[in-house]
Amino acid sequence: MKRAGQKAVAGTEVPQTSQTSKKQKISLYGSGFGESDLCTSMDWGSLPHHVILRVFQFLTLVDRARASSVCRRWNEVFHIPDLWRRFEFELSQPATSYLKSTHPDLIQQIIKRHADHLQYVSFKVDSSTESAEAACDILSQLVNCSIKTLGLISTAKPSFMNVSKAHFASALTVVFVNSKSLSSIKIDDTPLDDPSLKVLVANNSDTLKLLKMSSCPHVSPAGILCVADQCHGLKELALNYYILSDELLLALSSEKHVDLEHLRIDVVSENPGQVQFHTIKKQSWDALVKHSPKVNIVMYFFLYEDEFDAFFREETPVTHLYFGRAVSKAMLGRIGMNCPRLIELVVCANGLQPLDDELIQIAERCKNLTAMGLGECEVTCRGFIEFVKMCGGRLTQLSIMEEVLIPDSDYSLDRLHLEVSKHLGRMWFPDMMPTW
Repeated sequence: MKRAGQKAVAGTEVPQTSQTSKKQKISLYGSGFGESDLCTSMDWGSLPHHVILRVFQFLTLVDRARASSVCRRWNEVFHIPDLWRRFEFELSQPATSYLKSTHPDLIQQIIKRHADHLQYVSFKVDSSTESAEAACDILSQLVNCSIKTLGLISTAKPSFMNVSKAHFASALTVVFVNSKSLSSIKIDDTPLDDPSLKVLVANNSDTLKLLKMSSCPHVSPAGILCVADQCHGLKELALNYYILSDELLLALSSEKHVDLEHLRIDVVSENPGQVQFHTIKKQSWDALVKHSPKVNIVMYFFLYEDEFDAFFREETPVTHLYFGRAVSKAMLGRIGMNCPRLIELVVCANGLQPLDDELIQIAERCKNLTAMGLGECEVTCRGFIEFVKMCGGRLTQLSIMEEVLIPDSDYSLDRLHLEVSKHLGRMWFPDMMPTW
């Protein structure tokens, strides 16, 4: 593999086989499919560059290197700048994985030759410290890069959290300092800290448009506020609720800041009863919406029922709500009263009390609601039909498990789908639980 990789990078030619032996090899493949005459006349080396380039884009780095040693034409494609503009380094631990099978010399030579072509780069790592450290080592080599988007993707925890904070910050700083056009950063579950964010602000304040860092325990509200104060072009932001503050919302609402398009907030509790969630003032939410009237505010809740007290006591301009754990009837009632901008609502679980009144209130007051999903909940057929009737055809997505619906004296399940279909203006059926 090392020899193949070095040939690919150095650009040396692979000795060409004779035309006869080529035909013999192709005929062997063709005979298996009953198309020997067709395959005999094919010359893979004469495929157009754009076709070979498209094939190479689906290959990992090691497979690209192997393919580049097939012939001179394929080696030329291997070094086309377009091939390296978008690339994912997939690093994982098993012996058959990319990390184990790719020689470090190959990675170093590719970075040396194509660092200035890399623009959209992501690193996918598993839970092993080895794969996360390998990603940091590669990041540290991106000195002559012009990266526009950077993504650090963890397929399992703890991923980057096992890497020392100093090592991670040092590697990330290399990218921040050298990539003057960095516009999008997605770095969840990492030891990113406030000093690293200050480096980002110092070098990319004019270009940064998207910052996604939903799980970075070493980042404080002050660090995010620094980003908002300096990166006036920021359009998308994703973060944990614990670093959301009134000061941050006001900073995003200042005249010098562009209109925010997307704000995602993850509200997560790992230890029930251990976290006290703060309340964001209505004036802060109002300022944000006044400055950015079209902003989507998305909130993902993974709380226990007794932890919702701080939320939706006053009007909140949230547009998309997802509840990953059980949520009470009282909480859903508050949503109906205080979330007039709501567009989408997904409730994974509630309990054994019908939600008729809460759904009807949501339909009545949330005039922008277009998507609804209910999991382990209960609602009577009559109440559900009333909800759909009030929403009408604006419900473009309606996903309700059949087990959620309780037949009553007015409607059976068979009649329900006809009534709902009539009010939606299209054929509709409840979702069925798979039988396998």
